[in-house]
Amino acid sequence: MTAELIDGKAIAAKLRETIAGAVGLMKTDNDVQPTLVVVLVGEDPASQVYVRNKGIATEKAGMRSIEHRLPEDAGEVQVIELVRRLNADDEVDGILVQLPLPDHIDSSRVINEIDPIKDVDGLTEVNAGRLILGKEGLVPCTPQGSIIMAKTVRESLSGLHAVVVGRSILVGKPLAMLLLNENCTVTMAHSRTKNLASVCRSADILCAAVGRPRMIEGGWLKEGATVIDVGINRIEENGKKRLVGDVDFEAAKLRAGAITPVPGGVGPMTIACLLRNTVIAAARRRGLAVPAI
Repeated sequence: MTAELIDGKAIAAKLRETIAGAVGLMKTDNDVQPTLVVVLVGEDPASQVYVRNKGIATEKAGMRSIEHRLPEDAGEVQVIELVRRLNADDEVDGILVQLPLPDHIDSSRVINEIDPIKDVDGLTEVNAGRLILGKEGLVPCTPQGSIIMAKTVRESLSGLHAVVVGRSILVGKPLAMLLLNENCTVTMAHSRTKNLASVCRSADILCAAVGRPRMIEGGWLKEGATVIDVGINRIEENGKKRLVGDVDFEAAKLRAGAITPVPGGVGPMTIACLLRNTVIAAARRRGLAVPAI
C-alpha cells in the first residue's frame, strides 16, 4: 500500500485563488482592500524568509502588505507601542507579530496587546478563549490549515478518532479544539505519553506536532490512517541539510491511507490561512458579510 499524498501546495493554491476572488469582490462592491501588517523584530534568517513569503502571497491575493522591521535590540515597550498604533489605525485589518521574538521580549505580553479582531494569527487569549467556547473568533493558521487538508481526504470527520501528538498553544491545543468542533473523538498525546505507539495506532487521523524529527514510526500507524505532519525539522543527513517532519515519511506512507509531505504539506496552508483570516477580519471589522472562503 502507498498512501495518497495530501498536496499542500495545490490545496493552498486553490484556497489563495478563492481568497483573491473574495478580495476582488470586496474592492468592487465595498471599496475595501484588506491590509495585513507584519512586525518583524531582529534578523532571524528563517523569520525573514517567512515574512518575505507572506508579503508576496498577500500582494498576489490583491491585498496590501506592510512590514514594520525593528532592530534586534528593540525594547519590549517599543514593540508594544507599535502594536497599539496599528490597533488604532483604521486602515489596518490584520496584525501579525513574527515569532520568535528576541529573548528579552515577553512574547505573550506583546501578542496579547493585539486587538483580537485584528489578531490574524489567532494567538491572543481572547481568540483562544473564543475557540474553546465555540464562539466566533480568528483561528490559528496552522491548525486551521491542518483541518482543511484532512477534509480533502474525508469531507466529514465526524465520529473519527483523532490523536494529536503535541500540546503547544500554537498548534496542538487549538488543533484538538478544531477537531472536537468537527465532532471527532480527540486524544491529546505528547512526548511523555505512556505507550505512545499504542495510542497513535488507534488514530483514524494522526496529527504530529511535537517538534522531533521522525519521532512517529511507520509501525505506529493504523492501516489506512490520515496523517497530518505539522513538524518542520532541519537535519543533516549524508552530509546534506534537509527538512523532515515528525513522522518517518518513507515508512509511514506504506501504512497510511493519506499523508502530508514535509516540505510541501502543512507549510503552504499556514500562509493561505493567514490570508483567509485577514479577509475575514476585514469583513467583520466593517460589518460586511464574511466571504465563503
